[in-house]
Amino acid sequence: MGAIPTQRESMARAPDAPANHRAGQELMARTSLAGTPLAPGAARRFLHGALADWAQLALPGTEIIDDRLTEDALVVVSELVTNAVVHAGTDVELLCHLEGRADGAPGPLVVEVSDQHPSRGVCDDSIQRPYGTPEYGRGLRLVAALSEAWGITYRPGIKTVWARLLVDAGGRCDGGAGSTRASGGEATVGGEGMPGGDGIPDDNGIPGARRFSDAEGRAAYAAEQAEQALERGLRAGETLAHEMLPPEPRRNAQQDLDWLNRGALSFLAEASDLLAGQLDEDLVAALAGQLLVPRLADWCAVWLEDEATDRMGGLGLALGPRLARVWHGSENRIEDLRRALEKDPPRLPDAVRSRAVPVPWPGEALGAPGASGAALGYRLIAGGRPLGTLVIGRAGRIGFPDEITGLVEDLSRRIALAIGAARQYARQATISRVLQRGLLPGAVAEIPGVRSALVYEPLDKGGPSGDFYDLFPAGDGRWCFTVGDVQGKGPEAAVVIGLARPWLRLLAREGYDVADVLDRLNQLLLDDATEAADAAARALVAAGAPGLGADLGPQTRFLSLLYGELVPFDGGVRCTIASAGHPLPLLLGPDGDVREVARPQTLLGVVEDAGYTSETFELYPGDTMLCVTDGVTERRSGPRQFDDDDGLAKALAGCAGLSAELIAERIRRLVHEFGSRPPEDDMALLVLQAE
Repeated sequence: MGAIPTQRESMARAPDAPANHRAGQELMARTSLAGTPLAPGAARRFLHGALADWAQLALPGTEIIDDRLTEDALVVVSELVTNAVVHAGTDVELLCHLEGRADGAPGPLVVEVSDQHPSRGVCDDSIQRPYGTPEYGRGLRLVAALSEAWGITYRPGIKTVWARLLVDAGGRCDGGAGSTRASGGEATVGGEGMPGGDGIPDDNGIPGARRFSDAEGRAAYAAEQAEQALERGLRAGETLAHEMLPPEPRRNAQQDLDWLNRGALSFLAEASDLLAGQLDEDLVAALAGQLLVPRLADWCAVWLEDEATDRMGGLGLALGPRLARVWHGSENRIEDLRRALEKDPPRLPDAVRSRAVPVPWPGEALGAPGASGAALGYRLIAGGRPLGTLVIGRAGRIGFPDEITGLVEDLSRRIALAIGAARQYARQATISRVLQRGLLPGAVAEIPGVRSALVYEPLDKGGPSGDFYDLFPAGDGRWCFTVGDVQGKGPEAAVVIGLARPWLRLLAREGYDVADVLDRLNQLLLDDATEAADAAARALVAAGAPGLGADLGPQTRFLSLLYGELVPFDGGVRCTIASAGHPLPLLLGPDGDVREVARPQTLLGVVEDAGYTSETFELYPGDTMLCVTDGVTERRSGPRQFDDDDGLAKALAGCAGLSAELIAERIRRLVHEFGSRPPEDDMALLVLQAE
């Protein structure tokens, strides 16, 4: 839903005086709008409807409401509401009133937009910025051009921006071209540029005019014309704003000296803080542009070497750098600058490390023919590896003083370090994703007579999870499934999963029953998984990985596992299952009855010769079995857990009659909604439903 006007009032006088008020009888309409991007459109529709209502009432003073006044008012209200939404961010109050003069002559139309941030001023570009073209305030130039007067009124808790649209003595806005003529009970609207081929001539045969015999037709035509007028007004506003932009200011040596004395000391520290947390190299390049322009340069560009380019450069297989970011103080020049730089990228000598090197000025892309300036290039190097090139430029005769050059050199080193860190993170994330895909089955088997649904949500989206699952054919009409959880996270958990899942498949396909599979897996974990995890921990410590202690003794790893075997038969599915330290599976009957279908046993990898046992039962059409990890049962909300007081069983009982997919999605949603904070553990959930 968009921002919908909540109230419209039409009255002779407002109950509370408007921010910009003159004595006399007046018509008034007001509404409240949510502070969202849809508010300007809702404001335009509200104002257009109010003006149409007033014109239809034919009260004294409404004769001034014509097409030109309507389209001017729509442009003004659009700009004022946009300004309030963008710069205040609160709900917006819109008030429009048609003032009446003491002598009975038509008065002006006043539009007022209020927000709840009185301490924040209206963003206008009348205040001189040090460098570059302002990025805001252009809409208020349009408001000023269309209004007799505009201003700001402050009240306790409210800031109001208002604009007064004046009409001439003939009841038309200054410069207006449209007119409204009444004849009997009919209204004829005509004007320059109005289509005449499909219009109906009036009694006087005026070409290009349309006759309306009722208010509904007049309102429909007015709405169409207002929409077209709004589009023309917005296009004209963009052109007006572009033409009224001030010329790009030129720097002088004193400005550079003043800035260096005031802000250079904190600039690098703030830039370091901003760049340090970025893990995307393109975002680092974008931040570099924002930091340099307009503080130190009029424009800048960042080229990034592809990692393949960096590795293959010595073999002549490099693909060349890519232009990752271009930024200019005047946004309307960015695309021209980009095209010029893409045609002729800088070529810095290999011997150059981080010092500044003059590069060619990018031709006429930055101004009139003959315009010139200074441009400097810096190589971005981290760890001895070239990562890209930074180029800055400054128009005019004043070049870059040594202090600015040295400051940018320091900043370029920080940018290079941030890009290197982002690339290292991207490599690690890629390795983790590949590893995660290798630890999980590529596809889940389809079992005759059984529908399955799976939810798998690792806590670390970019790293290996401690939870795993599998559903695979074991031969001889048998299908096996498993849901498990390894103690620990990260590489050590991945090692255990990488051992356990293939062993399960191998033992199942060798014909071992459920209990025997767990016995042998338990012994294999005791013999091999601990040794493998210990080796992984030693390798990470040797590589200097943080967060690992110096104790390199045996790293015992436990595994909780739910393992079962399914054998379809006519009329149902026979299930044999065993749980080793895992949350017990639940069986949901067609009548909503829920019961546990296994008994608890010892974790795998803890006790030798544990002697595991299994239970067998049958699934009939409508029966549903739910298998979860402790990320579901131990989901916390303060001191409470999701499975307290049989919470999971109660949630499953409410899913009677649903399909496997809907049950899985409903349990997942209930788990997420149980706590206000994000989950703190991996979550796996498998639903098996007999058809």
